[in-house]
Amino acid sequence: MEPIMIVEDEEAISRVLAAYIRKAGFECLICKDGRQALETFGASKPSLVLLDVMLPGLDGWEVLRAIREKGPCPVIMLTARGDVGDRIRGLNEGADDYIAKPFEPGEVVARIQAVLRRPPHSLVGADQIVYGSFRIDLKSRSVYLNGVLLSITPRDLSLLLFLAEHPNRIFEREQLIEKVWGIDYEGSDRAVDLAIKRLRKLLLHWPAEEGEIRTLRGTGYQLYADTSR
Repeated sequence: MEPIMIVEDEEAISRVLAAYIRKAGFECLICKDGRQALETFGASKPSLVLLDVMLPGLDGWEVLRAIREKGPCPVIMLTARGDVGDRIRGLNEGADDYIAKPFEPGEVVARIQAVLRRPPHSLVGADQIVYGSFRIDLKSRSVYLNGVLLSITPRDLSLLLFLAEHPNRIFEREQLIEKVWGIDYEGSDRAVDLAIKRLRKLLLHWPAEEGEIRTLRGTGYQLYADTSR
């Protein structure tokens, strides 16, 4: 069974989550604070971490950064805050998904299963994504083209990283809004178009035979990449 680590200081919440997660066929590891979480993470190597933001001692942000330094283990953030800024911060700092309390335990299980179905964070080792001359360093969250460091905003980086983690898949605007901007985003979906335009300009000199960001009219967007290289 795949081990899921729950990091939650409210025992009632962790107990309910664990019951649903075990029923779905997973093993559960329960931690009550950040320090215990990092010790358990190093010893047990879970398949996914459910991580509460508000923890005694080390908070969820500090735990997330420490996990990301160790590798690409999927992390879903849990918080009582419904603030869009927190959702964006979580995604920008490397979280794979974000669930605001109160939540339905069944939805949490569905999110876990969805995240575990995604392709691995890294296509070349645990620390980077590489398509020809294009490279993303996952530890430093830096983007390089032909060895040159590119200047990119956190939001555009989150979008680029999401597309790069799912090469050759097509995503509608609404899907990208939910995954990158967060389901509570209330702005225009034109934000996706503008971000894609900026990314294309940023990757202008990426050879088309290696990859490119494509618009499929009436369908959505895709990061095409030659994954055979």
